[in-house]
Amino acid sequence: MSPLVFTVVLLAAVLHASWNALVKSGGDPYLRLAIINLTQSVVALPLLFVVGLPAAEARPWLFGSVATHLAYYFFLAAGYRIGDLSHVYPIARGIAPPLVALGALLIAGETFSPSGTAAILLVCLGIWIVAGRGPSSRPLLLALGTGMSIAAYTVCDGIGGRASGDVLGYIVWLFFLDGWPFALWVAVRRRRALIATIPRAWQPAVGGGLMSLVAYGMVIWAMSIAPLAYVSALRETSVLLAAVIGTLLMGEPFGRRRILAACLVVIGVAVLQLSRA
Repeated sequence: MSPLVFTVVLLAAVLHASWNALVKSGGDPYLRLAIINLTQSVVALPLLFVVGLPAAEARPWLFGSVATHLAYYFFLAAGYRIGDLSHVYPIARGIAPPLVALGALLIAGETFSPSGTAAILLVCLGIWIVAGRGPSSRPLLLALGTGMSIAAYTVCDGIGGRASGDVLGYIVWLFFLDGWPFALWVAVRRRRALIATIPRAWQPAVGGGLMSLVAYGMVIWAMSIAPLAYVSALRETSVLLAAVIGTLLMGEPFGRRRILAACLVVIGVAVLQLSRA
């Protein structure tokens, strides 16, 4: 992985942890996540007139990504509603790299070395530690559902971005299509709460939307030129920042244990990133 791709993915990790903290800390996560998604679609709208349509080979992956992103948003919002950031986030992000590696192996033919296997074991150990002190099983299950959704859309976007012929166009179309379904669902089901929330939540939510757009756009670009498993693994170093934010800034419990677990996950994903196919 080139130094440029490495740096871009690390920056994306910082932005990703930051916007997740905004979702968790801003009241009802469904409402804030809906505003974030809507922001992404609105920003992408004028860019549709600049980029072309993705190649036909990329469109099934694009629609698959939209569908799995929708599942991701439901799992994520539900997890943040009842669970801690420093509990839900490391599990969701930590389980994704092994699943992405498996998907990349089966679908894209990518492989990784024995050191990659060791990295997966480290990631799983970190997940076990951080999950072991959760207040109930429900946040754990929601975090696992989030992680599986992450893995699914990551594989879709990695392959779709490569097949699109224009990765920037793929990114723009993804963000335009991706934001509307969840936002419309929230608007219909919780319109009164959404109207009451917008005056106090729109500024941080719009900021979160812009961070999300830039962060994942950079990740898709990186996956178009680097192995999916490596990019996914490096991206998940955001778990360390999320654990620190959750314990130090939000007063969430079990901080030392969760930070230790997050460090194990970071070590694991770093080893996976450095392993060679």
